[in-house]
Amino acid sequence: MDKLTRRVFLSNSMKGIVGASLGLSGLTVRSIQGANDKVVLGLIGCGGRGTSVLLNMVKVNENVEVKYVCDVNDRRGDDIRKSLTEVQGYSPKRTSDMRDIFDDPDVHAVQISTPPHWHALATVWACQAGKDVYVEKTPSKTIWEGRKIIEAAHKYNRIVQIGTQNRSAPYAYSAKEYIENGGLGRVVHVKCYTMLGGGPWSPQPNTEVPEGLDWDKWLGPAPYHPYNPGRHNMGPGRGWMNHWDYSNGPLGDDGSHVLDLARLVIGDPGHPISAQTIGGRLAFDDERQTPDIQVVNYDYGDFTLTIDVSNFPPYMKKSQGDVRYGDKFPYWPQNATRIEIYGTERMMYVGRHGGGWQVFEEDGKVVDQEYGYFPDDVHQNNFIESVRNRKEPNGDVVNGHLSATLVHLGNVSLRIGKRQLFLDPDTEKFINDTEADQYLKPKYRKNFRIPAEV
Repeated sequence: MDKLTRRVFLSNSMKGIVGASLGLSGLTVRSIQGANDKVVLGLIGCGGRGTSVLLNMVKVNENVEVKYVCDVNDRRGDDIRKSLTEVQGYSPKRTSDMRDIFDDPDVHAVQISTPPHWHALATVWACQAGKDVYVEKTPSKTIWEGRKIIEAAHKYNRIVQIGTQNRSAPYAYSAKEYIENGGLGRVVHVKCYTMLGGGPWSPQPNTEVPEGLDWDKWLGPAPYHPYNPGRHNMGPGRGWMNHWDYSNGPLGDDGSHVLDLARLVIGDPGHPISAQTIGGRLAFDDERQTPDIQVVNYDYGDFTLTIDVSNFPPYMKKSQGDVRYGDKFPYWPQNATRIEIYGTERMMYVGRHGGGWQVFEEDGKVVDQEYGYFPDDVHQNNFIESVRNRKEPNGDVVNGHLSATLVHLGNVSLRIGKRQLFLDPDTEKFINDTEADQYLKPKYRKNFRIPAEV
């Protein structure tokens, strides 16, 4: 048996062992002690991602029910209530105020799938109310918010799982093990990509608040702005992605998945020494706040890490279903969400959300590899398991914060004129840059503030 064939055989035969040791097996929840204890959930944010994750969380776990769905938009929530009625036999309550869920002692955990400007405050409120949390990436809008989430989770002994599904993928851990065992030599450079398509953007005029929307609650912690359909769409649109008040831009969207996976595979390093961004609105000369091309360089001292993020090229594609769910690798040169890891002896490609990994030597020779599988089910399974057994989830809050900090560093650098930023890893404050300091903590509106002491 040659080296490549042997590696694939051993890797596949060990998946069950690796999965069990990490809580990654899809069958784990059904066999653990306490699996018959009912877990009652509440959904906060009934958009496409929120509803699909919650429905699947109920389907892949036993004895899980949903008591509430919450959205400030009356047009959202009916579809998932109908679906949940079919699954669990009764319709969950509908509310437009997440605090109704936090006040109910029957609810054990919440899933937070709002726009990012609400993630941190909702997570802190949930922890204070004694609820466990599954929160979509990125978990924070600023570095300070991320630290407050950690403090709240630890103070109130809460499970907080970040929606970074790659941390529940067995192939990610086998890639990490391969690197730790010296398979690439010493890693000196890591290149991440989130090169997605897009198009030009046009501003829209302010209008009256649509009927059925609580605009004040939707804004929440963000600065007040008159209603604008370019910021909020009553349908499935995501206009908020174009504005810094509500999002972390494309770097915080798909880019955060790739950065988090890269950190995992190379051993979860702490904060970088510095970060610097170049880019902006280059492909489309329009007024959108977030960039259509952004390149961030991170200095870790003994290695470098970069990420290229875009919203313009039609020729770059995410991995499709035959890669995510089958025995196939992406066409790496045009894979939009890949990672390249350069060691002193070999290089490795890693794919996000089921792309697997391959190791190359000279002349394009593949010497080791493992196929991947999209780990959404397993990640949701792991959250319910953690709620029951109180063990740290795969998408833990500390690494979620460290990965989100890379997003924040890149965006702050862009917004202050593309300067190099230096971060004190102990205080999590910028070194001698008062202009950058203003982006450490949001300027909250009254009644929507995270206190200094959570």
